[in-house]
Amino acid sequence: MARRDYYEILGVAKDADQDTIKKAYRKLAMQFHPDKNPGNKEAEEKFKEAAGAYEVLSDAQKRAQYDRFGHDAFTGRGGGGAGFQDVDDIFAHFGDIFGDFFGGGGMGGQRQQRRSRNEPRRGSDLRYVTEIQLKDVISGLEKEIEFDTDENCKTCNGNGAEKGSTPETCGTCGGSGQVVRSQGFFAMASTCPTCHGNGTVIKNPCKSCKGKGRTTLHKKIRLNIPPGVDTGTRLRVATEGEGGYLGGQPGDLYVEIRVKDHPKFERRGDDLIADLDVPYIQMLLGGELEVPTVTGKATLEVPKGCQTGDNVKLSGEGLPSLRGSRRGDIYFHVNVEFPDKLGKEEEKLLREIAKEKGLKVSAPGKKLFG
Repeated sequence: MARRDYYEILGVAKDADQDTIKKAYRKLAMQFHPDKNPGNKEAEEKFKEAAGAYEVLSDAQKRAQYDRFGHDAFTGRGGGGAGFQDVDDIFAHFGDIFGDFFGGGGMGGQRQQRRSRNEPRRGSDLRYVTEIQLKDVISGLEKEIEFDTDENCKTCNGNGAEKGSTPETCGTCGGSGQVVRSQGFFAMASTCPTCHGNGTVIKNPCKSCKGKGRTTLHKKIRLNIPPGVDTGTRLRVATEGEGGYLGGQPGDLYVEIRVKDHPKFERRGDDLIADLDVPYIQMLLGGELEVPTVTGKATLEVPKGCQTGDNVKLSGEGLPSLRGSRRGDIYFHVNVEFPDKLGKEEEKLLREIAKEKGLKVSAPGKKLFG
């Protein structure tokens, strides 16, 4: 079945401004909101359809893509909900919008708050930054990292109540976590002062967690860092983040890599750049030089007639790629190296060459350079 045009769904013109689009979505969201239409599948589908249209048209970049390519711009994103799994997914995505529409969360926000506080939910993802040496990029390494996070209290299983007791429904808000005060036409919702938004109160707090339902956990894990990483590379370690709530799944751990600067080499992708001083005779005649690499030394062939500022490549001694086994190269930026002082025999030979070429040079005994 052909999908409806997003502008048609919201009932706005194609040149409508953002304020008009937001107002149109507000009207539809209030009309088809699940809390106003319990058990009405048709209303729920229209609610999801409107959210999908608003999600695209409220974003300037997505709207431009839609105006150009239509629904084909988002092929693979899902059906009428534009990627939303259910109405709770919409509440999570547009939490601030529903707060504006319904008096600080009095409908969608309240529904999501009850759900998130009193049902199992996933723990948060965590971010960890670790530093490695440039040489570690070549071979990869296994590294132990340590950090603190929270998890469910094992004594009370996360509900905060002492064994043998359970949290009780808050008498002030009736378990909603919010109190609503009517002021004429408007209804103002605020966090319940008794339960602080939890919807429940704990008469006998758990001694292990003091009623919080959470305890601190110190973790040590072994992290495998693959070859080819760069500063900014993020590695995901599944289920090693914050512990879940009330039996929910743990979050993930994202480890961000930072590669320390090297005293000799500058990184450019998989290649390395370094300066190299070459004796003037080898620059003129060519020859082999022993040069440093990240992990040791190698032999570099300097071409005959090399000039200051040239780059001479040492193949296969750079860094590996995350996407393949081939290593980059090292490019040595060549600088001519002159001796501080010439030996008598060396100076004699150079003067003979200068005489043969008809070059006027300084008299013997004068300082060579400077």
